Amino acid sequence: MKAVSAWQRGFSLIEIILVVVLIGGIVAFAATRILGGGDRARVRLAEAQVQTLAEKVHQFEMDTGTLPATLDQLVVQPGGAVGWLGPYAKESELRDPWNTVYEYRAPGDGQPFDIVSYGADRKPGGDSVDADIRND
Repeated sequence: MKAVSAWQRGFSLIEIILVVVLIGGIVAFAATRILGGGDRARVRLAEAQVQTLAEKVHQFEMDTGTLPATLDQLVVQPGGAVGWLGPYAKESELRDPWNTVYEYRAPGDGQPFDIVSYGADRKPGGDSVDADIRND
């Protein structure tokens, strides 16, 4: 009979299970860190989109002399709009990163108009990624 040296011996079942459990734990931890950042990235994107839409509303106002009645008027020329040089936006730009249509009000709350995204929960109010995002 040939003797097997310690270097040629295989892993035991317990050692293999332990390694698989450790790798699974590391992957689970990394996935929560990566996926948890997704909503934070959407918040930053929504903030940028709200400000960009506000600039497009201002451009519409400079060209026509009035604020748009709806954000759709940034995409399709409203009847009777004199000086309209659009389209100012694409249809896809009227939705926030959670695929909800931005709320637009003219007049706004203490300013000429408001553009609002209600965040991840799609409801008024909230904290963190659920907080409302408004134009300044």
